[in-house]
Amino acid sequence: MAEDRKSATKHNVTILGRENISVTGVLDVLSFDEENIIMDTEMGVLILRGINLHVNRLNLDKGELDIDGQIESLNYEESGSYAKGKSSILGKIFK
Repeated sequence: MAEDRKSATKHNVTILGRENISVTGVLDVLSFDEENIIMDTEMGVLILRGINLHVNRLNLDKGELDIDGQIESLNYEESGSYAKGKSSILGKIFK
């Protein structure tokens, strides 16, 4: 599973002009749509919120993810708390 697999790179987030984001250290993408992308990273669950989000490139073998769209926020949750309380996190996202 995602917990057993380690990506080839350390976790980094690079944002360019609030329209492009590159993330390394991605273990798995848990959910995505045009407004939210939820991913498990080496540093916990990362929730990216925005408008017209589009995944351009995903390479889980290398742990890399590139996204375009208007980025509004980034939020980290602990991996264990997300797995145990999935409904509470989704409740927060869709408030």
